[in-house]
Amino acid sequence: MLGVLNDFLSGKVLIVLIVGLGGYFTLRSRFVQLRHFPHMFSVFADSLRSSSSQLSSFQALMLSLAGRVGAGNIAGVGVAVTLGGPGAVFWMWVTALVGMASSFFECSLAQLYKRCDDDGQYRGGPSFYIQHGLGKRWLGMVMAALLLLTFGFAFNGLQSHAVTTSLNDAFGFDVKYSGLALAVLMALVFIGGIKRIAKVADLLVPVKTLAYIAVTLYVIVLQFDHVPMMLATIVKSALGLDPVFGGLVGSAIVLGVKRGVFANEAGLGSAPNVAAVAEVRHPVAQGVVQAFSVFLDTFVICTCTALLILLSGVYGTSFDGNGIVLAQDSLAAVVGPWGKVFISVALALFVFTSMLYNYYLGENNLRFLGGGKKTIIAYRVIVLALVVWGAIENLETVFAFADLTMTLLALVNLTALFLLFKVGLRLLRDYDDQRAAGVKTPVFDPAQYADLDLDARAWPPKADSHTVDRS
Repeated sequence: MLGVLNDFLSGKVLIVLIVGLGGYFTLRSRFVQLRHFPHMFSVFADSLRSSSSQLSSFQALMLSLAGRVGAGNIAGVGVAVTLGGPGAVFWMWVTALVGMASSFFECSLAQLYKRCDDDGQYRGGPSFYIQHGLGKRWLGMVMAALLLLTFGFAFNGLQSHAVTTSLNDAFGFDVKYSGLALAVLMALVFIGGIKRIAKVADLLVPVKTLAYIAVTLYVIVLQFDHVPMMLATIVKSALGLDPVFGGLVGSAIVLGVKRGVFANEAGLGSAPNVAAVAEVRHPVAQGVVQAFSVFLDTFVICTCTALLILLSGVYGTSFDGNGIVLAQDSLAAVVGPWGKVFISVALALFVFTSMLYNYYLGENNLRFLGGGKKTIIAYRVIVLALVVWGAIENLETVFAFADLTMTLLALVNLTALFLLFKVGLRLLRDYDDQRAAGVKTPVFDPAQYADLDLDARAWPPKADSHTVDRS
């Protein structure tokens, strides 16, 4: 029953939601992700500003990349290209392209409707913009519960299973002890809260990302003469024009979209939870930064993994369903035995930061549901127990459950984005108007949005503001 329901929702509904609504947001915003693409780099540089009391935009970006860049970029891509053919990569690109628009709007809205808690820290996300933007607290609670189940619980078990299995394959480490070590390291970071998680992400995310890109690019450069032909094969097989992979078009679309969403999370409502905690001058600035993170995750990192596998000579020989082993064997076939070790270490870094991100998403939404300090402590214990459990158990059922709840997340979040889209466009117009007027760094004026339910502590009035209706 779970399999049938999951096949329908993630194989049909998810495609319509992600590609359909993402395409709608793209068209209505006049391709915001392309218009603002050069601007993304200047906003990214500006995001390096820090704050003594709040996280900087750069730290929020590193946190979101900690979650986006995980097992899906290695294992997920391996499964997609093997079961869906090279064409699955093309549909991952399509998902990312329209997902950049979805991520732009969900993260901009998360910034707009963020709240300042009793400790003076920002909190926000889909549950917050559903409650304060749509006035539907009950639906916000449904969203919070789904995020808690999917990321706080299910994904952490899956990520633990992925990394301990990889370490066992590369080094022979016992999965029980690897799971325990992972749980201990996570517990040490949990104690420091969101700021310690952000510091760990600041340190590890750039290192793991740049190292992985560098090694995979090295492999691609070694076989660069085959890259144009392989890129052409990816496009042709995606459109049914390649006779070898013509029968895999349907699988390519389904797996490309599903694994693309799993990798970049655009539209799921996860990234807005960390996008909201940053201190920025205008909500759209964080939307632009988060759209860039989708580009980096899929167009750069996932493409590197796909080309590594497709160019290695290992692809198509044998496959036991383990995308991690496929990536390890692919790199080892080109560079030697150390390739397996590198993939395992890279995956361990990917997964560790991703699990910290997943934990924070769960905590943030547990607080929205009314969880106090004792509830948070109990949540931490459960997460750590799941990390150990996930290391030693077969998680096929958990994976199917996570796919199901992931689709439900997309359904609730993208519906909310659709209903709040006019507010998102209003924010975008304000930002574009300021840039057109020569303002290098647009500033948000809450007085222009007095008709919305905003938090005055999160967005204090400007000293020189005057009310102008820009709706």
